[in-house]
Amino acid sequence: MKRVENEIQFTWQGDKVLLWKLVGGDKTFRLDYDISEDDLVIDLGGYEGDWASKIYDKYNCNIFVFEPVDEFHQAIKNKFIKEQKIKVFNCGLGPVTKKEDIYLSEDASSIINQNGTKKSIDIENIKTFLQNHKITKVKLLKINIEGAEYDLLEYMGQNNLFEIFENIQIQFHKYISDYKNRRDTISTNLSKTHTLTYNFDMVWENWKLK
Repeated sequence: MKRVENEIQFTWQGDKVLLWKLVGGDKTFRLDYDISEDDLVIDLGGYEGDWASKIYDKYNCNIFVFEPVDEFHQAIKNKFIKEQKIKVFNCGLGPVTKKEDIYLSEDASSIINQNGTKKSIDIENIKTFLQNHKITKVKLLKINIEGAEYDLLEYMGQNNLFEIFENIQIQFHKYISDYKNRRDTISTNLSKTHTLTYNFDMVWENWKLK
């Protein structure tokens, strides 16, 4: 482990999941940001709202949670029903506004990995959503969308959307055709505007605006 430009970089070549657990990544890296009460955080892939809840408890900031699965969405709405600073959207964000099939598998529900009960969900174009809500700055974007991150991030790069987000926290997944080359290309494009602050390979990584 070494410190580079006041950020932590890991050179561990072993099991990244084990290392993540050893350093308590879910309680440290995923939550430790310079966030104020007026900042906006976007949670893509809300599931049960646990991460959003921890961020809110720590920073009392504005949060947009996106959860396209009806039952998960309703549970998150109920969880935050008294919190005016947390808005919950019954859709996902992607390159195209459309209906999509998702396959339910609890926190691994995916439109890519087709295991589980199939349901229809709504996806909204991310650029259109940002424009409609007049969003020009987001402190932290968390992306955990079970394989759909590749299409989303490629589209964001092609449409100059990266610079809207000061931090982009991503979980990449392997069950995508040519995932390694696609991830490498996304990382190359992200590095034009952002710096990689931590990377636990295929577990969690974060990119911070230069």
